[in-house]
Amino acid sequence: MTSVEVPPIEVRRAKLQARETAVVVVDMQNDFVRRDGKLYVPSAEDTIKPIAELLGRARRAGASVIYTQDWHMKDDPEFRIWGEHALAGTWGAEIIEELAPAPDDAVIRKLRYDAFFGTSLDYLLRVRGIRNLVLVGTVANICVLHTAGSAALNWYNVALAVDGVSALTDFDLYSTLRQVSFLYKGTITKTTDIEFI
Repeated sequence: MTSVEVPPIEVRRAKLQARETAVVVVDMQNDFVRRDGKLYVPSAEDTIKPIAELLGRARRAGASVIYTQDWHMKDDPEFRIWGEHALAGTWGAEIIEELAPAPDDAVIRKLRYDAFFGTSLDYLLRVRGIRNLVLVGTVANICVLHTAGSAALNWYNVALAVDGVSALTDFDLYSTLRQVSFLYKGTITKTTDIEFI
C-alpha cells in the first residue's frame, strides 16, 4: 500500500458580509444522515449541531440560507452507481428534521452531484446579490465538492466549514479540503470561526 502525505491545509477565520453571503446546506437528507438511510454517512450525524448553530447565526445576521436536496426519479441512471437513494417524495429524500428549512429559506432540488447543474441556483444567488457561499453538508467529495467547484468557476467566493462537512472516509474529506483550498482558492474554516458582519 502506498502512503500519501497530506499537504498542510490552513484553517482560517472567515469574516463575511451577511447580505452578500449564503449558507448552502448540501443534501442533509434522511437517506444520507440516518442510520436506516439508503446511503448512510456515519459522520454526518456529528455535523448536525454545528450546522444548526451556524444557521441560527446566519439567519439572525440576515444572510441567506439555501438547501440542496438530492431528488431522483425512479430508474435514475445515477442508481447504477450508488443504488436507489433520495427518491422523489420519499422519507429518504426529505431534509432531516433538526435542520428543517425556515419559511424564508430556499430549497434547490438537484438531479446530479453539482447543485448548479440544471437548477436555478445561480439565478437565485445573482438575484439576491450573493457573492460568498459557505458550504456545509454531505457527501464531501461528491456533492459538496462538485457544488464548490461550480461556485468557484462562476466566481463566487467559497468557504467550507470543516466541522459542518461529512464524508465516507477521512481520505475523501481531506482530498475535498485540498481541492477547495488549492484548486478553487476557497477558505477552509470552522462553523465557529465564521463571522457575519
